[in-house]
Order: sequence, then C-alpha cells, then structure tokens
Amino acid sequence: MNMAAVKLQKSVVSQAGKHSASVIFLHGSGDTGPGLRRWVYDVLGQNLAFENIRVIYPTAPARPYTPMRGAQSNVWFDRHKISQHCPEHLESIDSMCDNLSAIVQEEIRAGIPKHRMVIGGFSMGGAMALHLACRYHQDVAGIFALSSFLNKDSVVYQAVENASQQPLPELLQCHGTADELVFHSWGEETNSLLKKAGLNTSFHSFPDLNHQLCRQELELLHSWILKKLSL
Repeated sequence: MNMAAVKLQKSVVSQAGKHSASVIFLHGSGDTGPGLRRWVYDVLGQNLAFENIRVIYPTAPARPYTPMRGAQSNVWFDRHKISQHCPEHLESIDSMCDNLSAIVQEEIRAGIPKHRMVIGGFSMGGAMALHLACRYHQDVAGIFALSSFLNKDSVVYQAVENASQQPLPELLQCHGTADELVFHSWGEETNSLLKKAGLNTSFHSFPDLNHQLCRQELELLHSWILKKLSL
C-alpha cells in the first residue's frame, strides 16, 4: 500500500538577509531534523548558516524499521538489512520521495527555483537525497552525501544513466575511513558507480573518522554550498 502523503516536520535555520537559495539537509536513521541541526551546531561551533541561503532539516516520521527487528524508528525508508547486497525497499523510498517533494514545492512557492537548491544528507539521509535528486529533481544545483551508500543494484544508477536533464547536479561525497557502520569502501564504490553512470562527483576521505560528522568536513560542505549557490 502507498502510504498517504505525510506533511513532514522541519527545523529551519533562516538566512540572515534576503532569501535567494535553499538547502535541504536530511538526517541519518533514528535522528530528527532538530537533532541533526544541534549535532551540526556542536561540531561546527555554530549553525550551518548563510547570508542568503535557508537551511531546512526535515524529520522522517517514525515507522517500523526491519534492521531493528521492526521497532519504530525515524527513518526515511525501510531496508531489508544494512548491506550493499540486498534489493532496495522501493515502496518506502518512493512514498518518502513524494513527502520530500512537497518541501521542494514549498521552496518553489517561496520564490526559490530548483537550480537554487541543494539537497543532501548524512548516512541514510544521503542515500535518500540521491534518490530524491537523481530520480525526481535532476535540475537542483547540487547533491551531497556524508557517510552514505547505495545498494549495488540501486535504481539511482539507472536514473543517472537515462537522464535527459544535462548536466546533472554535481555530487559531493564525504566519508570517514574508520566508519564501522557504513564502510568507507561502500561509499567509494557508490561514488565510482555514480561517476560511471555519468554523474559529476567528488569524493573526500577523512582519516580516522568513524560514522560521524567532523568540523573539517562541515567546513568543506559550507564552502561547497556557497560555490554551488553563489549569486
């Protein structure tokens, strides 16, 4: 069954001046928008904030999550298990793409065209961002994925290969070499498969970083967002 569209809760860091661009930043499994916003603040020592760019942290609604034996968790979609080698749970991914597209539409109504938006996320949020942007919003300015991976047979690879929209948004990917949950090699493999499919990508490794955010990475993200969304 396709779950009816859900209006997602969101936490927003407003721009200091005139609103001319937007970033949608998706949290990892079990987190929330306000949780990710606080985590970014703690790591960076300040909000990820800009003069003209609004930063939006939506929250995934709680749903049963198979890797946690069906316990309720704030996840963007279900997984059969946390592995590259199983099929994607497309039903839950696709219905969440609908819910998140409503946030994209809200920004469009606020006067922000898609080429003035960046969509990204941490861990599962990065995978969700790749589905959302590469399959449904190929005209955004950029995509970022931090400590993320796609399943080996992901429909995202197909979508990139068959894209009529050219050029596709550029992908910034970051990954800690000491990640014990989403292995660094999974991130690298995802990056090279996306590159092979035709996406313009960059991949940055952070030595000794586990499944975490770090300051250097968020500073890199900050300057990359500014480059993608500069006036």
